[in-house]
Amino acid sequence: MGRLDGRVAIVTGAASGIGRASAILFAREGARLVIVDQNAEGVNETANLISQRGGIAEALAGDVGREDDVKAYVGRALSAFGGLDIVYANAGISGGFTPLFEQTVGYWTQILQTNLIGPFLAIKHAAPHMIERGGGSIVLTASVAGLKANAGAAAYSASKAGVISLAQTAATSLLGTGVRVNAICPGLIETGMTRETFERARERGTAGKIGQLNPLRRAGGPEEIAAMALFLASDESSYVNGQAFPVDGGLSSTLPFVRPIR
Repeated sequence: MGRLDGRVAIVTGAASGIGRASAILFAREGARLVIVDQNAEGVNETANLISQRGGIAEALAGDVGREDDVKAYVGRALSAFGGLDIVYANAGISGGFTPLFEQTVGYWTQILQTNLIGPFLAIKHAAPHMIERGGGSIVLTASVAGLKANAGAAAYSASKAGVISLAQTAATSLLGTGVRVNAICPGLIETGMTRETFERARERGTAGKIGQLNPLRRAGGPEEIAAMALFLASDESSYVNGQAFPVDGGLSSTLPFVRPIR
């Protein structure tokens, strides 16, 4: 028996990285999936990988920050599989490291539209259908950048702090419905969003220093975030609600240091 047997799930940002790893893991654990990304080629490739492993996934190209596209991916889950139990609102953009005084309103609007309004829309349009089924799980991708400064530029960090608050406020708004809302705060994970950072380090010969500021002294992999997403999506986390979980090698647990105190 898979941990998500009989469940219908949506995963956004599923063309690569954390979204792809999560979609593959959810399917392996028995979920039937609708997977979403702006990158049509990438999300179709993820669906093919799932199919090759015996899973079931329908791919849909869409912008998670557009309400019509969110209605479309929720509608696809309902029409294809007859209901909805899980949403992993993972899609996000970083906006790079543009200095604060060079950031524009348009830059902020784009980041907030994807990173914060996207998860809000997922909750707004998915939760009513979960309530009809007696409950469900909504998982959001936040970031350690939403917890403390210097893990991302201002707009990205503010958007992810908003996601953490959204998990808390939405969980409260859904009281008594059986629908849970939680967030994951990844640390430094090698994905398409961070690829440039990793590639630059390899070119400089400093790849061994990646992740050195956390107690595990390494970066994480998309599969490690997917494992947390699976836990939060499953009944194993049935009493977990309104929380934000760092998965960061211990980075957010420490103060900066030159050497550890022994």
